[in-house]
Amino acid sequence: MIQEIISNFCSIQVWIGLAVGVIGGMVVGAMPGLSGGMAIALLLPVTYSMEPVAALVMLMAIYTSAMTGGSISAILLHTPGTPANAATAIEGYPLTKQGRGLEAVGMSMLSSGIGGLSSAIALLVIAPPLAMVSLKFSEPESFLISIFGLTVIGSLSGNSILKGLLMGLVGLFLATVGMDAVTGTLRYTFGSDRLMNGIQMVPALIGLFTIAQVMSNCEDYRNANKSILEQSNVTLGKKMLPTLKELPHYAWTWIVSSVIGIVVGILPGAGGNIGSWISYDQAKKHSKHKEEFGNGSMEGLAACESGNNAVTGGSMIPLMTLSIPGSPNAAIILGGLLIQGLVPGARLFTTQAPTTYSILIGFALSNILMVFVGLAIARYVVNVTKIPNSILMPVVVSLALIGAYAINASMFDVFITIFFGLLGYLMNKFDLSSAALILGLILGGTAERGLTLSLVMAKGNVLGYYLGRPICLVLMALIVLSIAGPLVSLIRGKGKSG
Repeated sequence: MIQEIISNFCSIQVWIGLAVGVIGGMVVGAMPGLSGGMAIALLLPVTYSMEPVAALVMLMAIYTSAMTGGSISAILLHTPGTPANAATAIEGYPLTKQGRGLEAVGMSMLSSGIGGLSSAIALLVIAPPLAMVSLKFSEPESFLISIFGLTVIGSLSGNSILKGLLMGLVGLFLATVGMDAVTGTLRYTFGSDRLMNGIQMVPALIGLFTIAQVMSNCEDYRNANKSILEQSNVTLGKKMLPTLKELPHYAWTWIVSSVIGIVVGILPGAGGNIGSWISYDQAKKHSKHKEEFGNGSMEGLAACESGNNAVTGGSMIPLMTLSIPGSPNAAIILGGLLIQGLVPGARLFTTQAPTTYSILIGFALSNILMVFVGLAIARYVVNVTKIPNSILMPVVVSLALIGAYAINASMFDVFITIFFGLLGYLMNKFDLSSAALILGLILGGTAERGLTLSLVMAKGNVLGYYLGRPICLVLMALIVLSIAGPLVSLIRGKGKSG
C-alpha cells in the first residue's frame, strides 16, 4: 500500500490540484460573500477528467483554505470572508487598529494550520471509532448543541449581559422568518416570496460586520484621506509569528480548540460557525487575560481559527465512514467522492485504502502548505491598511455588495445587506452586540428544527426521552456549566468588591 501511495504522489496532477486548491481556496475565502462551498461546487465538473486522488485533494484543500482565507479580510477590514470567520473579526480588527495586523494574520495562519492538521491526523488515525458518534446524534442532540452554542452570548455581551441576551433573542426571532422547516408554514414573510427561504445568513453577516464598520469609519470626513493605521497613529510592525517563549502560552488554546473543532465537525449540521464560537468562548472563560477579549486578544484569535479549521477534518470523518456529511461543504465533497467511484464505508478503508489514505495525506499536506502560502502573502496583503479610507472604503463596500448579490444572483440579498448594515451601525451606537445577534440568527434554525422534531419523537414523554439519551445528558451538563461559570465569577467579583 505504501508503494501505491508514493506512486500517487509522483503524479504532477496531484501537486497541481493541491496548489490550485490551497491558493484558490484562500482567494475565494478572502472575498466577502464567496465561500469554499461555492468554489467546490464550481470545480466539481472539472474533477470528471482528473485522477481520483488529485480531484479529492483539490476539493478538500479548497474546503480548509477558504476558512483560512476568510480570516485575512476579517482581521484587516472587519469583513469576515466566510460565516465561520465572524468571531475572528471581533479580535482581529482591534489588533489591526493597534498596529498588530501583520502579527494577527501570522497568528491566524499558524492557528489555522494547527487546527486543520490536527483534524487531518484525527481523520487518518481514529476516523471509524469517532464516526460512530454520528449514528447516535439525532434531533435532540442538535437542539442541545445549538443551545450550548447560544450560551456563548454571555461572552459576547460586553459590559451588559442583558443587552447581549436581548440581541441574541432578536437573532432567534429573525431566524423564524420564512417557511417552517417541519410544517411548511410561512411566517413573517408579509406576502413576499423573497422571504420564503428566510433571511440569508451571509448578506446579514456582511451588513452587520462590513457595511456597519464602513459607516463608522466614514463618520469623520476630516480623516477621509487617512488610512486605518494613520487614524490610529500606529505602524504596521514587523513581528509576524509568536516567539519561542510565547508558544507555550498558546499551546493549550490550540489543543482545546482543535479538539472542540474536531468534535463539532463530527456532529452533522453543526459546522465551522459553532466550532469557532464555542472555541472562542472556552478560551475566554479559561484565560488569565479576560480583559483583552473584545479589544484585541491573540489568544481569542488563536482559538477561533484553530477551532473553525479543525471542523474541516472532523466533518470528513462521518462522511468517509458512514456517508453522513458533517457540513454543507462536506456534502458537496461527497458528490466528488461518488463521481470518482469512491463509495464511503468499509471499502474505502480496505480495498480502496491506497487511494483513500493518499487523499487524507494530501489533506494534511494542504494544511501545511496553507500556512506557508499565508505567511508568504501576509507581508503584502497587510498593506491594505495603508490605503486611505477615501479609496479603501468604496472598494470594500463594492466587494461586499457584489458578494451579497453573487450568493443567489438576487438584488433582494443586496437590500438585506444594506438593511443589516444600517441596523449594525445603530447597534454600535447604542453599544449592542452584533455578534450576539448573528449568533442567534445562525443557530436559531437548527435549534428550532431540533426542538420541534424531538418533541414529535418524544411522543409526549419529553423529559424521559431527553434523559434517556446519554449524549443529551452530557450536553445538558455542559450547558449548565457554561451558564453557571460566568454567574459564579460575577457573584465572586461582587463579593470581593463588597
